[in-house]
Amino acid sequence: MGAVASLSTLGAAVAAEQLEILGGFAVAEGEQGFPAGTRTLLLLGPKEPGFWPHLTLQPEWDGEPDPVDRWSRRVIGRIACDLGAKAIFPFGGPPYHPFYQWALRSGRVWDSPVRLLVHADQGLMVSFRGALALKEALDVPPPVARPCEACAAPCLTACPAGALTGQGYDVPVCHGFLDGPEGKDCMTGGCLVRRACPLSQTYARLPEQSAHHMRQFHK
Repeated sequence: MGAVASLSTLGAAVAAEQLEILGGFAVAEGEQGFPAGTRTLLLLGPKEPGFWPHLTLQPEWDGEPDPVDRWSRRVIGRIACDLGAKAIFPFGGPPYHPFYQWALRSGRVWDSPVRLLVHADQGLMVSFRGALALKEALDVPPPVARPCEACAAPCLTACPAGALTGQGYDVPVCHGFLDGPEGKDCMTGGCLVRRACPLSQTYARLPEQSAHHMRQFHK
């Protein structure tokens, strides 16, 4: 692929692997916390519709642990190598890279009323598979207005266990609820709080993908 010509060129390259650029930001010369020479950081996540069917046909879907992370390493790592960039991942720590803070810095992701990240297009279903640290200074997707300002915030009251609210996240209560039959809807369709977000409801993420991640969370 060579050096990056433009954001649209890079967007087309990652789209071939059912990924999309969820946001990004400029990195100042010499700024700490990034690979040497980084001028632009771009955050990558699943592109819908079609991400889950694409991923489950990949060689990493072999019954062994962590297929999504292993696929992410291979695919995003290869894209980075083709670009002369560096691939960075939100897993594999500790220590972990500060994807939460990076997402907020993009101006396209915010802390929601329940403190989970909410994306301008993907809502509370947003997830990051990795990031590209580029040596080129590229234009990035522009910041937009925080959608929660004009939202009735159904996320605040959607948790049937009262585990995830504006006061925080009670993980033991959540796991206890998922252990019982009343937790089946969350386990098979995904967290009801995430699903309550109006933006999440316009994002074509399959329940099978949410169910996979719920199983990984509730082991």
